[in-house]
Amino acid sequence: MTAYVIAESPYLDTPEVRAYRELAQASIARYGGRYLARGVLPEALEGDWAGDHRMVVIEFDSLERAKSWYGSPEYAAARATRSDLGGRRMLFLPGASAH
Repeated sequence: MTAYVIAESPYLDTPEVRAYRELAQASIARYGGRYLARGVLPEALEGDWAGDHRMVVIEFDSLERAKSWYGSPEYAAARATRSDLGGRRMLFLPGASAH
């Protein structure tokens, strides 16, 4: 069943963030993921939302594949380029089954 990774973080454009993006993109592709949205500002219809927080939505073939990507040495290398991951939130969601 398809699964999604949704990440939200403040917008930054620094050399370490650019290095992270490049390595993360390669690691996502290696594990069969694909971006559905990348670095976009959401339009909040309800609730409070920080104006500078961007969203990323990634689709994987399964929740197991998404978790394999997240725990991979390739993604660990991407994470190691960043010293500012504390302000980020990430969710893993299974897709709806087709019933």
